[in-house]
Amino acid sequence: MNDTRISATGKYAHGIMVSGGGTIQATNVSANTTSSNGATIATDRGGGTITVSGGSYSTSGTDSPGIYSTGRIKVAGATVKATGAEAAVIEGSNSVSLTRTTLSGAKKWGVMIYQSFSGDAQGSTGTWTETAGSLSAAQGPLFYVTNATAAITLDGVNTSANSGMLLKAAAGQWGASGANGGKASLVAIGQKLTGSVIVDTLSTATLKLTNGSAWTGAIDTAHTAKSAAVSLDSTSTWTVTATSYLTSLTGPKVTGSKVTNIIGKGHIVYYDPSSNSNLAGRTYTLTGGGTLQPA
Repeated sequence: MNDTRISATGKYAHGIMVSGGGTIQATNVSANTTSSNGATIATDRGGGTITVSGGSYSTSGTDSPGIYSTGRIKVAGATVKATGAEAAVIEGSNSVSLTRTTLSGAKKWGVMIYQSFSGDAQGSTGTWTETAGSLSAAQGPLFYVTNATAAITLDGVNTSANSGMLLKAAAGQWGASGANGGKASLVAIGQKLTGSVIVDTLSTATLKLTNGSAWTGAIDTAHTAKSAAVSLDSTSTWTVTATSYLTSLTGPKVTGSKVTNIIGKGHIVYYDPSSNSNLAGRTYTLTGGGTLQPA
């Protein structure tokens, strides 16, 4: 499909959609949906593959994200905007891959990765990969992971979340109560990230900073997570914005009794001594004030 304009106005009407293993290649397409439950780029039951190059995609209806994946969706050099819903959704063991794409959502959250058990998608591990471009959320966390496992990779993406939440892994309305948390892993490559990482009692989260990444935020501030972990390579830094609780901390640069790649701003970072033998149960001073200390 090349140089085509699409307008969809009915409920459940998508811009471009595949299901049952179908395939669409869309180049320089302009697509718009205006009613509810109508993602502009979508796969449905049985999945399929959509490859988008260039173009502009927009939605304005309730529960109409820009992208909804129950299959494999790749987008390069496009603009995707949802003004009545989240930016994108991955359901089940499926994927979205973006390159040099501008993606934004106005309602609920930025990207949701989940499993509804409706039968539309199998498995529970969603994969989000984004290189360059931008991702923004006007409401809620930039990423929300619930009743699923999420593998998120960001490489040089301009990110923005008005709520101040980078990532939330928590139980929601889907799945069996007591077993429907989220398991989230976010790998940052040359990224500047801002926002807190919120994890409930049923969930886990890992933030891995690489290739000169810089994160400004806090993790597991309520001290409720099953596991909350931060990993920094030798080139990356973390600026702490509130009291944080870690099960595991990998890669702190320790000189004597000071950690030089975590800027504390006067806050305390607690760690689990049983999971961090390299820290020997000691208390360390953070650059800029604050401490790293055993919980």
